[in-house]
Amino acid sequence: MPKGNININIEEYAYHLPDEKIAQFPEKERDMSKLLIYSNETISDTHFINIDNYIPSDNLLVFNNTKVIKARILFQKESGSTIEIFCLEPITPPDYETSFSSRGEIVWKCIVGNLKKWKQGTLVKPVAQNGKKYELKAEKIKQVGDSVEVKFSWNPEFTFSDTLENIGRIPLPPYICRDDVEEDSISYQTVFASIKGSVAAPTAGLHFSEKVIEKLKNKGVSFSEITLHVGAGTFQPLKSNNVTEHKMHREHFTVKFNTVSALLQKVGKIIAVGTTTVRTLESIYFIGVRIIKNNIEKDGFSITQWEPYETDYEISVETSLKAILKYMKTNSLEQIEASTEIMIIPGYKFRIVNGIITNFHQPRSTLLLLVSAWTGEKWKDIYDYALKNNFRFLSYGDCSLLFRKWYDNC
Repeated sequence: MPKGNININIEEYAYHLPDEKIAQFPEKERDMSKLLIYSNETISDTHFINIDNYIPSDNLLVFNNTKVIKARILFQKESGSTIEIFCLEPITPPDYETSFSSRGEIVWKCIVGNLKKWKQGTLVKPVAQNGKKYELKAEKIKQVGDSVEVKFSWNPEFTFSDTLENIGRIPLPPYICRDDVEEDSISYQTVFASIKGSVAAPTAGLHFSEKVIEKLKNKGVSFSEITLHVGAGTFQPLKSNNVTEHKMHREHFTVKFNTVSALLQKVGKIIAVGTTTVRTLESIYFIGVRIIKNNIEKDGFSITQWEPYETDYEISVETSLKAILKYMKTNSLEQIEASTEIMIIPGYKFRIVNGIITNFHQPRSTLLLLVSAWTGEKWKDIYDYALKNNFRFLSYGDCSLLFRKWYDNC
């Protein structure tokens, strides 16, 4: 539990979002989405293609390079019932890379749609790939809370990644009220997606085109990447008015040595692309704190939900990042793999992030609380402006660039 009292009334974050404001399809051109700029407590708007005009040349943009997997598999029972298996995260083997490259058999944590129709037996789905036909089989091992452990088996001539790409469906968010189409395979991926593992896109990154990236590079903006695999928990609403009763979902992330080094060189000038990147960057600070305090777990680093609020941390960002670099050098590590449950709410002290690029989020969501933690009560003005000026909301919607102050050197 957090140190001290947290008094947040969730109803204050329950703004009215009309259905017609929720984007069901993306813009035809990624970079032609609308862009709201909040800087020096002033709101204006443009189009995303012009974002280079608002980012200082010596800043560092940090992206999440995770790639959305075709995580939905539809099985047809002999009775005619359709069972949907939504793959959440690997159990055996436990890491994504090994699981995707596995051949023959794996176990995943899944959400099963129409579970009551799958009381027993093995589900079978035919697969045709490279001129060969085989079957993907799914066996229910056990139910754990709202999820189910499922064992998949198939022809070991193909990897699990091959099989998913062949028969899986893009896992569009629940508020997109339509079936996925072929174009979603491209539009629901960022142009820099490279590491498979997410079941939801880091949507702020969807607006970046090669043209926008080139314009930013020509201006002198530098780039770095982290990997955080976005889980289905990102859509989980706050069900209680008491924030401390909400159990934050855990997400796995990876940060490379070069990224930590780039962060150290750009302290005070770091812009996070998306809330997943915000959570990762802020969690990195606490990894450095753990190292300094010699609080290192056997299984690596796992930042807990209320860790940032349990102690008054006075360790500087520079000291934390230097500790991580030293730790990685000492242990010959090219990257650190960790997980985070960090929950960023009003009252949180940001350490690493100096600007945020993000979409417009659902009412009563942890993501909206994160935006409020950054902008304070001004989030209401920002969202009112977006609603009144025909901005499109949520995953396929428009975007915002949020600064706490104006950068004179734009």
